[in-house]
Amino acid sequence: MSKIRFGIVGTGWRALFYFRIAKALPHMFEVCGAVTRKPERIEYLAREWGIKGFNSVDGLLAEKPSFVVTSVPWAVNPDLLRELAKKGCPALSETPPAPDETSLVALYKDLKELKGRVQVAEEYHRRPNHVAQMAVGASGKLGRITHAQVSVGHGYHGISLMRRFLGMGSEPPRIWSRALKTSIVEGGGRDKPPEKELIRESVQEIYLFDWGERTGLMDFTGDQYSFLIRGERVLLRGERGELSNNSYVFLKDPRTPIKRDLVRHYSSKLASVSLRGIQSGDEWIYENPYHEASLTDDEVAIADCLVRMDEFARTGKQFYPVEEGMQDHYLYLVAQKAATQDGSIEAVRQPWGWE
Repeated sequence: MSKIRFGIVGTGWRALFYFRIAKALPHMFEVCGAVTRKPERIEYLAREWGIKGFNSVDGLLAEKPSFVVTSVPWAVNPDLLRELAKKGCPALSETPPAPDETSLVALYKDLKELKGRVQVAEEYHRRPNHVAQMAVGASGKLGRITHAQVSVGHGYHGISLMRRFLGMGSEPPRIWSRALKTSIVEGGGRDKPPEKELIRESVQEIYLFDWGERTGLMDFTGDQYSFLIRGERVLLRGERGELSNNSYVFLKDPRTPIKRDLVRHYSSKLASVSLRGIQSGDEWIYENPYHEASLTDDEVAIADCLVRMDEFARTGKQFYPVEEGMQDHYLYLVAQKAATQDGSIEAVRQPWGWE
């Protein structure tokens, strides 16, 4: 496979994931440039990452990237996607494509008119654990999946994962929502632990999605991202079995349950450890195609998005269309609205709906 050359607009925390992936896998990826509005960041890009910095999209496009990643604030993203569409450049949009329902509809109509080639960098369903869980669900061992509970990521991330576990498309569900407040010991942030013990408020968002024969429950609190005492949970229930996090049980016959675990295996080198894959019994249910590099699960998932985006730019094969990103964020907006009303709301079919 030839090296994938891509550009980025933005140099913030999220863009660093792409820089690290390209540095860890230089034979696969090359960041041919990054756009920033801050002159001091151009020098930083060259010094820390060996990446060319530009103050305009045109400067970046002169490098002829296969595609451009938009790693910018929500409010800025829609106009940037329009600009790239007008210039004929495929775009990998960070989540979400636009911040609210009005701007989502307007962006969809504009991209359709401009024939914009856009996919969304929604990586949660490409994380190794979730790929393995989805493989179990798709294997038929659990029977038809009728219910999914997801406590993994906020908003559109969790909704995207839940919707994919259930195999749902753009069908509009009825949504019940509640926001519950509890207390928790302060756990710090992304970069540092707390300096002392403090009790603060924690908000738990609970959304129930009802599609009739299939239902989903999203349960999340932002504490799960960095607090040591909060973790992720996934539950899939089917007619013949269920999966709970990294184990599942199914019926061989009505009297014989079979229980199996999802076991992670690692490759170890002198100074690094990387995920080799995930086994279930004697079967590799997931194999990490980037195991030669020491990447986190999120970085593995984003690397997979980059590979798929390059294929999309060359062939048109979609992997997470902008319509899906819009649907997941729209459902989150409806869920938030329902929470403020302490009741339920029926979502409606949107212009970007698909069969």
